[in-house]
Amino acid sequence: MPTFYGKEIASRLMLGTAQYPSPAILADAFRRSDAGIATVSVRREAGGEKAGQDFWALIQDLGVAVLPNTAGCHSVREAITTAQMARELFDTNWIKLEVIGHADTLQPDPFGLVEAAAQLTDDGFEVFPYCTEDLVLCERLVQVGCKVLMPWGAPIGTGLGLNNIYGLRSLRAHFPEISLVVDAGLGLPSQAAHAIELGYDAVLLNTAVAKAGDPAAMAEGFARAVEAGALAAEADPMEPRDMAAPSTPVLGKAFL
Repeated sequence: MPTFYGKEIASRLMLGTAQYPSPAILADAFRRSDAGIATVSVRREAGGEKAGQDFWALIQDLGVAVLPNTAGCHSVREAITTAQMARELFDTNWIKLEVIGHADTLQPDPFGLVEAAAQLTDDGFEVFPYCTEDLVLCERLVQVGCKVLMPWGAPIGTGLGLNNIYGLRSLRAHFPEISLVVDAGLGLPSQAAHAIELGYDAVLLNTAVAKAGDPAAMAEGFARAVEAGALAAEADPMEPRDMAAPSTPVLGKAFL
């Protein structure tokens, strides 16, 4: 099971908490997913308001670890301020760091991301940076103290799956000791299974479950998929090959 900043999590599935049709459906989806971590947008939930207090009580009842995020932040200053608010609201040093650089694709700003990660790490935060699969960017994030990397599979909310298999595989090979999570862009359980088969420690998603016709059923589907992916990765799968190879031996076959 994955370990993030010294804390072992009982599931390879992490779920967001936005866009669900109702609190009851959110709770049911989490129960059926067995997700180990819930991400929470600080900008969406204000702990001092009644709605925010009700939401926080719901999250606490789920019995999962909470990972606040800086969703919607477009500058270093905005992200750091939001992270500091999150630490007060949720009493945790964990922060999923988002510094958005492009409004249409929601691609992270690599320069702002590294700057914010460095400042937050110095301030005692344990940073989970939402990033691209760029190897140089990820090296910089590790250098400033990040022990988890969260490269996207595809742009947030698209459901396109793993757009750059080569890049994701290269990250896994280059950072064998760093916890890696595919974050964003997953639309189907099969895509989550593929990420785990590549050696990733976990996947994080939101829209694919929250916007499904039956969110709870989809959440359970993702839960089973990450388990299947982990079993496959641990089983030392065969290497692909270009030529066919018979599965039935010819030894003992009758020749006429």
